Amino acid sequence: QVVESGGGLVEPGQSLTLSCKFSGMILSVFTGSTMDWYRQAPGRQRELVASISTGRSTNYIEQVKGRFTISKDNVKRTLYLQMNSLKPDDTAVYFCKAGYDTRDYWGQGIQVTVSS
Repeated sequence: QVVESGGGLVEPGQSLTLSCKFSGMILSVFTGSTMDWYRQAPGRQRELVASISTGRSTNYIEQVKGRFTISKDNVKRTLYLQMNSLKPDDTAVYFCKAGYDTRDYWGQGIQVTVSS
């Protein structure tokens, strides 16, 4: 079971931290997974926002570099996305994903709305 939390409505410039808990996932699968955050805005395709490799290397799309930070806690089996200086263009449903071998484990999606 993959459960996301931490979304909501914030004003521009504020921060949110999204969490994605992979309940029941064994440690070797969690640590051996490449993990991603995606987002999908209304009327737009889902896009990859940030990734963290098994070696904890991170990558971000240009639009969020310097504002978003992806991280993970192996003990808690949890993936995070710290989002600072949020902009209206960040409004979307955010999805987490773990990829291990040939399997993908997706979260259910969580709404983030940035509006004044």
